[in-house]
Amino acid sequence: MQFNQVLENVTTYEAGKPIELVVREYGVNPNDVIKLASNENPYGTSPKVVEKIQELAKNMFVYPDDSMYELKEALAKKFDVTNKHVIIGSGSDQILEYCVHAKCEKDSKILMAKTTFAMYEIYGKQTGAKIIKTEDDQHNLEQFSKLYKEHGADVIFLCLPNNPLGECLDKDDVYAFLETVDKETLVVVDGAYQEYASFKDEKKRIVAKDLISNFPNAIYLGTFSKAYALGGMRVGYGIAQPEIINTLYKLRAPFNITTLTLAAAIEALKDEEFVNICIAKNFEEMERYEEYAQKRGFEYIPSYTNFITIKFGDKFVSKTVAQKLLEKGVIVRDLTGYGQNAIRITIGRNEQNTKVFEQLDEVLENLK
Repeated sequence: MQFNQVLENVTTYEAGKPIELVVREYGVNPNDVIKLASNENPYGTSPKVVEKIQELAKNMFVYPDDSMYELKEALAKKFDVTNKHVIIGSGSDQILEYCVHAKCEKDSKILMAKTTFAMYEIYGKQTGAKIIKTEDDQHNLEQFSKLYKEHGADVIFLCLPNNPLGECLDKDDVYAFLETVDKETLVVVDGAYQEYASFKDEKKRIVAKDLISNFPNAIYLGTFSKAYALGGMRVGYGIAQPEIINTLYKLRAPFNITTLTLAAAIEALKDEEFVNICIAKNFEEMERYEEYAQKRGFEYIPSYTNFITIKFGDKFVSKTVAQKLLEKGVIVRDLTGYGQNAIRITIGRNEQNTKVFEQLDEVLENLK
């Protein structure tokens, strides 16, 4: 059977391994599995959200409000924009898909960092677009500027902070770069981890209203999957000028968000205290990982997210380390597929992290 030829060069995205796989393949007690591979909030969902979902579970037979009015109004209030500036997606990655398909076709150009969220490239290749990457793994705006001057771009992806490495550019530097970008280029600022970056360093904060006011060709993306702990509900959003939002709506299928998902997101926005407590604990625990890496003599990337990337250099092979941890019931993300001899570890709860250090010590000693 013949399929669209552009799909021949598209790789399949590999998500973090689920707990069920570890239990099934390695016989680990499910209560002993520590999943730190998908950057979920280890403190779980706000109890207020859980209570609301339990209350509304009886309504799951009803189609959701396809206007998503209440959630859009809540986001508009949070970001000081109107609901005409907001679009809701099944995770922010669905809106990434809309952006690419709205701007790109065969031979269009997409500019991104060498090592960044894999779906940028996957969505781009689905349209036949040409992918242009910087030489450096981390975001380097000098290289972005050079490549943009040489090749131009229909879409630019800036992941701030960057997944899967964790670094983050300063807002002022980002704005200086955007001043040089043609207004026909769509700039996608992926802020999936912005709550963490803004908490850690005010210089990293991207204010959505300020961004789209200064750069009407930009769209800011956010998600409820990380700090708001709704990864299983699949809900994200985009904030941009109405011209962009209206165009993206032409790609949206009806009822792309569930009734319970809408309720969960609306309730989550009401409990910012819970989010801030989780973020504060995240960075307290991250210091333990930094100390562990320093003790072991491993390089790590200073992170503005809820995960940390630890590099092994020529001391160990990350794929082997990740596999041995998996067999012990500790799920981390091997970054070999990103060209990195490194593992990415979501910052867990205190007791989880203690166990990770113990298991990692044991694995490394056995690999010497």
